[in-house]
Amino acid sequence: MYKIAFFVPVGHEETVKEAMFAAGAGRIGDYDRCSWQVLGVGQFRPLEGASPFIGSANTLERVAEYRVEMVCEAGVIEAVVAAMKAAHPYETPAYEVYRLADF
Repeated sequence: MYKIAFFVPVGHEETVKEAMFAAGAGRIGDYDRCSWQVLGVGQFRPLEGASPFIGSANTLERVAEYRVEMVCEAGVIEAVVAAMKAAHPYETPAYEVYRLADF
């Protein structure tokens, strides 16, 4: 199993989660569509050549974003990451993938 965490601007979290659930993420035992999220503030500055969804080049942006986490079986992790990237509004989404141990 893996855990994937990503950051997404408020108002876009459900679209990205739906794409990831459809690709097989969020299943734990006899449950599906499992996730956890918390609201925070993301910060970034688009550089020259970027095509930002929010903001403009060389201007520091602070955006209300959710950190969303969900689990994913090894057999679908690549499809889930691809689904997240395809559904995400950001040009380069920030995300993390962790391998989970089962003791």
